[in-house]
Amino acid sequence: MSVCSHGHHDALHGVHDHVSTVQRLRDAETMCANAGTRLTPLRKEVLELILNANAPIGAYDLLAKLKSASERPAAPPTVYRTLDFLLEQGLIHRLTSINAYIPCCHPREGHQAAFLICTQCRTVKEASAQALIEEINQIASAGQFNAQHSIIEISGTCQQCNHA
Repeated sequence: MSVCSHGHHDALHGVHDHVSTVQRLRDAETMCANAGTRLTPLRKEVLELILNANAPIGAYDLLAKLKSASERPAAPPTVYRTLDFLLEQGLIHRLTSINAYIPCCHPREGHQAAFLICTQCRTVKEASAQALIEEINQIASAGQFNAQHSIIEISGTCQQCNHA
């Protein structure tokens, strides 16, 4: 993992430090169309809420925001199906340690990421973890284990909270 300007895909960066939400939604629609899927109005709304959140957001927080913004609120199973779709398309990540969702910084990349999660301010930084994933796969292979999914989450305190 490296720490440098956001222009590098290997860089450590905040998950909300990107191009405009409008552009990211347009890109998501294009990606879905190219994959033969559709970014329905609800899927687009949930993705937009995740993109505009300033911290990881949980499913029930999303549900509450949807209820307040709509006269026909979505039910929990619908929100979970929507989140599953966004995960499958690589548009978001699920942080299992805090049961929350964040936007994927490079959805076209099909990359493996590591997440640094501040336990005080809930800021999340993302970095490429390809070398770590390769090492994990070697460990799994040595144990004749077929790894299907891995996510690297590192909890601690960020630089700002350390100096506060």
